[in-house]
Amino acid sequence: MKKLILSVAVAATSIFAANAQADSDLIQFGVKGGVNFANLTGDDIGDTKSRTSFHAGLVAEVPYSERFSLQGEVMYSGQGFDVESSGQDNFLDNDDNIEYQLDYIQVPIMAKYYVVEGLSVLAGPQIAFKINEEVDYQPNADAGDVDLNEAEDFEFGIVGGLEYKLDSGFFVQGRYVYGISKLLNESEVLGDPSVHNSVFQLGVGYMF
Repeated sequence: MKKLILSVAVAATSIFAANAQADSDLIQFGVKGGVNFANLTGDDIGDTKSRTSFHAGLVAEVPYSERFSLQGEVMYSGQGFDVESSGQDNFLDNDDNIEYQLDYIQVPIMAKYYVVEGLSVLAGPQIAFKINEEVDYQPNADAGDVDLNEAEDFEFGIVGGLEYKLDSGFFVQGRYVYGISKLLNESEVLGDPSVHNSVFQLGVGYMF
């Protein structure tokens, strides 16, 4: 898996660098942010509730023709899931949802096709680097964090979605992110579970 991630990163860097040398005046850079509706999916995951979090980062679009571009991004993404709890039956004695917080730095490289002026379809691979994993049983307070190390440090996934960009540079996006590689480490307790990240992202941004 690490060799696959490295190969994708090297290939993407080479493509962007080659086109940047030829058409540097056409490359657009921007910023973006928005809301995440994250959960886990798979044969070995029970009934969980979507965790609402956010994503934010940087965008670069490299055009190859009037309709086709490559778009790369580097961003923070808050993921995981929620478990509803109640102080009546919860030994932690709180009425908040318990959050499994799984946060990443994501690097998607997407093909971008303009269907009509302003409206585009995006799809491509993504690598993600885990930066935080914890259970928070008091998500509305500063306390309650319990650090974990059950998830893999790297994830390979796919991304697909739509974007609409105005002439002013402002844009809106909607996309779905699915983790292809397994999420959890193999262990004597968990075995080799089939669990994957599943995230819907809605965002806005601006191209300079």
